[in-house]
Amino acid sequence: MATRVLLTIDTELTWRPYSSGAGWRDNLAASFDPAGVGIPHQLALLARHGLKACFFVDPMPALLYGPEPVRAMVGPILAAGQEVQLHLHPVWADLARGQCEGARFELTQYDLAGQTELIAAARDLLVAAGAPAPVAFRSGSYAANADTLAALARLGLRFDSSHNGAEHPWPSALPLAAAELDPVELGGVVEIPIGQIARRGGGLRPLQLCAVSAGEMRSALRHAAAAGHPLVTIVGHSFELASRDGRRVNRLVSGRFERLCAFLADHRSTLPTATFAGLPPLERPAAASRPLAAKPLRTGRRMIEQAWGNARYERPLSSALAAAAPIAALGWLAAYAGL
Repeated sequence: MATRVLLTIDTELTWRPYSSGAGWRDNLAASFDPAGVGIPHQLALLARHGLKACFFVDPMPALLYGPEPVRAMVGPILAAGQEVQLHLHPVWADLARGQCEGARFELTQYDLAGQTELIAAARDLLVAAGAPAPVAFRSGSYAANADTLAALARLGLRFDSSHNGAEHPWPSALPLAAAELDPVELGGVVEIPIGQIARRGGGLRPLQLCAVSAGEMRSALRHAAAAGHPLVTIVGHSFELASRDGRRVNRLVSGRFERLCAFLADHRSTLPTATFAGLPPLERPAAASRPLAAKPLRTGRRMIEQAWGNARYERPLSSALAAAAPIAALGWLAAYAGL
């Protein structure tokens, strides 16, 4: 049986523009379509390769700004024929109440009643912005616990995808083993864990565009298909293909996304992309799925790539240009290694 791939993109207005005083239009530009490689660009790539994806949209900024920014995010995704599901960063609720000092960033800072209220409000805001009623949820920062699952069950959501073993036991605090990769039903909700690879010396690294190299991503997907994993969940973000300041294309991460799309298009028979709404009943495999094992050469190549990318794209533009000469050798090594 084919290994389904859930290519998920967390789509949101972000804290950094808000904290610098930006209004929602400027925040939308910086978070939704920075440097021309945000959601419209990603939708175009998905369409070119004939791939499905799920966009977890956070509607909570509507509490502060009204529905316009959420409609501006939801509309293009649905028009492109892609899936919208529910994302939630609770900090916007405190900001909307004027509570900036001590604002709560994690959903797990609320009890069951508080989480239920927040998720219900977010669901209603998402639907009011034009999205279908969601069936899947992901908590911002992967901050979820047993109360989160209970709240989702009360509200009738079928899936959660907040378990990130690389962030376990905090802020991803679901009652699962860190290395759990397979779908599992917990209290009436099916948990869909984030994909992982093993790290040298122990621990895990998530299958997130900014966290693993293109080679690691391809190896993890081949490993999952060969081992018969029922599915693999990959994470990206609306802003992740741009530099941290949103002013430049991050050619390292944007290149990873382009390579991932091409790879999935070439392997659609064994690694078909899927949506949450279209998932059939999922059975746990007889043997638990295991993360791709670490290999020193593969890890070393990624470390070179990350060092080069962080120096080049995750500093302010002036600092990055000043640092270009010292990191030229790392850039050459990354290119030579085919990363």
